[in-house]
This record gives sequence, structure tokens and C-alpha cells, in this order.
Amino acid sequence: MSSAPPEILLVTGLSGAGKSTVLKTLEDLGWEVVDNLPLPLLDRLLSAPPPEGAEGITRPLALGVGARTRDFDPATIVAQVDRLRARGRHEIGTLFLDCGTEELARRYDETRRRHPLAQDRPARDGIERERELLAPLKAWANRLIDTTGLNANGLAQQIRAAFSRVGLSEATLSVTSFGFARGLPTDADLVFDMRFLRNPHWDPALKPGTGLDPDVAAYVAADPAYEESLRRIEELLLLLVPRYGVEGKPYVSIAFGCTGGRHRSVHVADRVATRLREAGFSPTVIHRDLAAAPQDALEGRPAGQ
Repeated sequence: MSSAPPEILLVTGLSGAGKSTVLKTLEDLGWEVVDNLPLPLLDRLLSAPPPEGAEGITRPLALGVGARTRDFDPATIVAQVDRLRARGRHEIGTLFLDCGTEELARRYDETRRRHPLAQDRPARDGIERERELLAPLKAWANRLIDTTGLNANGLAQQIRAAFSRVGLSEATLSVTSFGFARGLPTDADLVFDMRFLRNPHWDPALKPGTGLDPDVAAYVAADPAYEESLRRIEELLLLLVPRYGVEGKPYVSIAFGCTGGRHRSVHVADRVATRLREAGFSPTVIHRDLAAAPQDALEGRPAGQ
């Protein structure tokens, strides 16, 4: 499989208009991101093998270019991109980030940074000089975002809406079963307590088994509260999990707990993971405490005693 990206996005615009925010957001969405690459090296980058661990994955590529890029020249950029487009092997777009002079000057004053084109002069001088320099790129770009009235979060939301790609930007999903007696998973985003369900531990025939065994699963599923509660949990997850991806969260961990982590939580984690797969997600299932020895002292007293 070719390592050449099918989609390339040049991200450029006025310094301070939000290029770093855009590139970070694209990276969170699964894009390969390279900032301030000298354009003469672009051909070498496109022909290079994918990074380690990315074999077989063809990710879109975002290139940050601007006044800080070595040998930066708008006319050269336009010519090189037109040449790449003529080859017909890449879909190439250009995103230009604009911003009002007063707002840019305020941002520079607030951060106490010097403008790259006005190291020894007021920031407004550099802003206007850069605006003139970038005018050909702004006119040529096929996407433009004015960030004058946007904060970083608002800009990131626009980028997520425009540049999320199917199969690339979804959060990595894990479903874990665990025992409360052995502590909460430290990385869990959503925790559901299954201790309201009847406990197979107190049935001598079921105690040695686990939630992966059909007879244990049937015992748990026979609880009167089981079907309705699991249906509502699954509906909630089908609502929430896509939202995490929209917000740019790269990992989502869902944890189901019972007392010992061997029966109820194991069965429920497997059931919910199956429902998520049916909905198009690809969860990894982890049964953290499945191998732990059953202990009556951990389980408290059986129901009704």
C-alpha cells in the first residue's frame, strides 16, 4: 500500500490567528501534522515511508506554513501546490486563517510575544506587513476562517466539524470490568456500578465460574432490574461516545464494576461491548480482575441476610 496521503491540507494565515490551534486539533483528529516544513522538502516528505506503527494506515496530511517557515514565499507555494495538483495523486486544499488587526495586536500584547516580522517595532507594523505578504495566498486559498471573534475552543470546534474523517477521528474505546474491592480503574471516564444486580457468588454452583460462563450470565440476566437498566445504559453510551469523538477526546474508557470483578461486571461488560460493536464501534474489552480468586470476605453478606 502506498504511504502517500490521499488528502493534503496547507494551513497558513496571519501569525497569531490560530494556526497552532488548528494543527493541534487536526493531530487530535488523526491527521499527520508537519509544521514549518520548507516547501522544497515536500516531495521528500510525500515519498517517505509512514512513521513506525502506522504501516497500512494512510492518514491525511496537514502542513503548517507561514512567515516563520524557511524560504517562505507565497508565489513559490502556489506554484508548487499547482504542480502537485497537476499530478492528480492528491487532493490538496489550503486553509487561510485571517484575523482583524486590532484583535491580533491585542493577542500579542496579552501574550507579550514579538511579531515575527516586527522584532524591534510595534506588533501592528508586523501584522500589516504580513497581511500584504500573504494577500496572494489568501486570494488563492479555497477555505478561509476569520478568527477575530473566535476563542481557541470555538476555532477547534469548527475544525473538528470540517475535517473529521470516518474511520480516523473516532475515539479509541475500551470497556473494562473490575471489582470495587480491588479499587477503581484509574483511567475510567464512565463508571457503572453493577452491585444492584443479584450476585452469583452466593450460589455454590456458580461461585467458581465467571461472567463469561452461560449459566452465570443467565443468572445475572434473570434479575428483574437487569434488562431495563442495561437498555438505558446502552442508550446513554450510544449518545455519549460519539460526542467524545466530536470533542476531540482520543480515548474513552467505560468501566463496569461489581464487588469482586468476576461475575456481574464481566457479563455486563461483554454484553455492552457487543451492543457497541453492533452500533459500529470497535471497543477493546478488558476483564481486569477475572483471574482473582473468589473471596467471601470481599463480597459481604448474601442478599436477604
